Amino acid sequence: MMSEKRILGMGIETSCDETSVAIIENGNTILANEIYSQIQEHAPFHGVVPEIASRSHLLKINPVYEEALATADIAPDDLDYCAVTSRPGLTGSLMIGGQLARCLNLVHGIDLVTVDHIEAHMYAVFLEGKKPEYPFLGLLLSGGNSAIFRIHGPGDMEMLGTTMDDALGEAFDKAASVLGLPYPGGPHVEKKALEYSASHPDAMEHPSMFPRLLKDLPSNKIAFSYSGIKTAVLQSAAQEKLGRICFDFQRTSFELVKRMLIRAVRITGLNTVVASGGVLASGSLRTVLDEVAREQDLKLYYPVDRKLCTDNAAMVGALGFRLWQSGVRSELDFPVSSRRQ
Repeated sequence: MMSEKRILGMGIETSCDETSVAIIENGNTILANEIYSQIQEHAPFHGVVPEIASRSHLLKINPVYEEALATADIAPDDLDYCAVTSRPGLTGSLMIGGQLARCLNLVHGIDLVTVDHIEAHMYAVFLEGKKPEYPFLGLLLSGGNSAIFRIHGPGDMEMLGTTMDDALGEAFDKAASVLGLPYPGGPHVEKKALEYSASHPDAMEHPSMFPRLLKDLPSNKIAFSYSGIKTAVLQSAAQEKLGRICFDFQRTSFELVKRMLIRAVRITGLNTVVASGGVLASGSLRTVLDEVAREQDLKLYYPVDRKLCTDNAAMVGALGFRLWQSGVRSELDFPVSSRRQ
């Protein structure tokens, strides 16, 4: 019996504040997934500064690239394709990854495949042996995006609803900043919320101090909005205990996620959901989604490895493999864009 041909691909991810290069075998096995995080560089500003991000990518991309090759124990000439994030993201940051991909094509003749960063998040679960069947719902919750999609196949993603203002991860960061908690805000807000619930076992039985989000949204519409609760946190900061604010902020924010996901299932009739994005690193959010899956009898997938929830090149390589297999190739002069194309 002939063994499966070994297809090696590289993923390159520089859309925001992580510099990442990965080596993927046959679209589902990670041989290397090197990530340099810029969190400490942006922490003093409580958010990502584009100029700092692009400069950091420029300094780190070559060492991260060399580390990925060494970890995977391969040479550039061993690669069959190179998948690179070209959209959406910070334009200056995307250009750094794009230039590395172009160099690989020019010097080594490696096929180029450009990838949508948002879509790539939906393919992180494939790297853990999961095989959701198309079409499925894609739930993305990150610092820059809160959205639900219908995924028809690689390169075929239909948006069903997105945020009207702030993304969920951004709201966590802003709330944490108001409350004097470190950046990034999600883990610190969650910690305070868990401490509060541990000392107040009946916390869920009491009404939230924050109003229900998008309570008047038409029943046939899917959307997210977190700017209002961010303002409410600011107004409550001097009046309420930190723990309660964090607890109610988190449960109110996650209730909207739960409601919109159930609505998307009802509208589309799909019962398979793939969730990803940096906010999925939250154990509290995972618990909420697991409860929805049980209540609605859903097939729910999200990366077990929290590193695959945040921005990484392995997910780029995983999607790139499937696009490359279908015959997709990108020209050397491919553009980068801050928007989805």
